[in-house]
Amino acid sequence: MTKSWLTRFGRLGIKVGLAILKLLGAGGVYLSGLLNLQDAMTDLLTFGRGVLDSQPFSRLLGTQLLEFEEGKAVLELQITANLKQQHDFAHGGVVSYLADNCLTFAGGSVLGDSVTSEYKINYVRPAIGEKLIATAWVEHQGANQAVCRCEVVVADGETQKTVALAQGTITKIRKET
Repeated sequence: MTKSWLTRFGRLGIKVGLAILKLLGAGGVYLSGLLNLQDAMTDLLTFGRGVLDSQPFSRLLGTQLLEFEEGKAVLELQITANLKQQHDFAHGGVVSYLADNCLTFAGGSVLGDSVTSEYKINYVRPAIGEKLIATAWVEHQGANQAVCRCEVVVADGETQKTVALAQGTITKIRKET
């Protein structure tokens, strides 16, 4: 069985993994004859899902990582009765959590291990529906920070409506030596 790049090269982090992906070029190009670009993207999504699973709060809420690629992340969360406030829509703190986490995943996809250093959120309508979907992307990146934006929508059947817009600064974690 072929090992993934994470297993073959150790947990080098997202930044090194993305550098490897850039070296691969278009699909069909193989690294050591073992890994094509599609496999690498699947491994990056698997890696991101592992990161999400390592967050106890995200596990408690049942958050799912749907997409994870360089400069972009998509998170999904089912709206359950426990996540609603007294007016029967998703609590603003739940919407805010999802935006914050999605912003950090997007920023981390280009910076490596990262945290949110600040963010702002605008709620534009109540989150009434079945699930929340947050999509975040990198607007600008430097060596140690990325400015990211996020849109959170509520899905109810086939209908989606924007419920919040957020922007944040994501900062690379520096290892203490």
